[in-house]
Amino acid sequence: MTDTLHHATTTTTDQLPQVHLPRNDGMELDLDWVASVQANTSAIERRAATLPGRRSVKKTHQAAWLAKAITLIDLTTLSGDDTEGRVRRLCAKARQPVRADLLEALGLPPITTGAVCVYHDMIETAVEALQGTNIPVAAVSTGFPAGLSPFELRVKEIEMSVAAGAKEIDIVISRRHALTGNWQALYDEMKAFREACGAAHVKAILATGELGTLRNVAKASLVCMMAGADFIKTSTGKESVNATLPVSLTMIRAIRAFEARTGYKVGYKPAGGISKAKDSLVYLSLMKEELGNRWLQPDLFRFGASSLLGDIERQLEHHVTGAYSAGWRHPIG
Repeated sequence: MTDTLHHATTTTTDQLPQVHLPRNDGMELDLDWVASVQANTSAIERRAATLPGRRSVKKTHQAAWLAKAITLIDLTTLSGDDTEGRVRRLCAKARQPVRADLLEALGLPPITTGAVCVYHDMIETAVEALQGTNIPVAAVSTGFPAGLSPFELRVKEIEMSVAAGAKEIDIVISRRHALTGNWQALYDEMKAFREACGAAHVKAILATGELGTLRNVAKASLVCMMAGADFIKTSTGKESVNATLPVSLTMIRAIRAFEARTGYKVGYKPAGGISKAKDSLVYLSLMKEELGNRWLQPDLFRFGASSLLGDIERQLEHHVTGAYSAGWRHPIG
């Protein structure tokens, strides 16, 4: 089993060497391109409905894909009752997301999560807890989750988070710009956020559950990429509707169109509501089919999740032992 799983991990998920990609420098706002964007909602929903049944990976290959999914998780805690102790525990889990005995039984090397995502006040704690690793700290910013604080404060919050050690900044857009079709305002806002991030990569959270239509989602995705977003992300996780397959398909195809026009590869992050291992497999197959193997690496794809990791580890234990364990045996924080 060990040799087979190693082969599945290196071939089925295409563990490519991390080649440094040119950062998305953005482009001038092309309102003609934005105006031409369409979204055939019924066709998108039909395609999305077929996704869970189109690809089914089992046994060894499923374990390999689930191990891959772990390396793509932004392990997240964004609660009003966050404490330094909770963040340190989360970082410890990010450093060793799967029990060592399970990895040994699976024949896999040590793995880590893609990042740890926290509020600004917890950045320094997370940076300290992750010293000696390559796990970046991501911080939510710009008046997360509503994004309605004064613009100058939102920009300052980004600068302060970068100064505190965050390597990635998850910003929220002003939804009203998309809802009113003020694409110039959205572009200018996103461009200012991108500049404030400096060397830190920026993920633009569209809060797609509040944008009304898939056409708005597609247009907002495109405008944020034009302004230099390194990632586009579905949700804050605080909306009533978060990541869905129709929204994901819409955003992924916007990424594909942007790369075809500019040559820049932009990352994608579904967030909110992804808590089951089987869901992660659907999203991985969607990325592979729509964008290709290169988007199965953490510099271009992340899950925004917390409870997802616990379910994946539980499934991996089932693969090793043939029995499901209690969820409390796989703590995530």
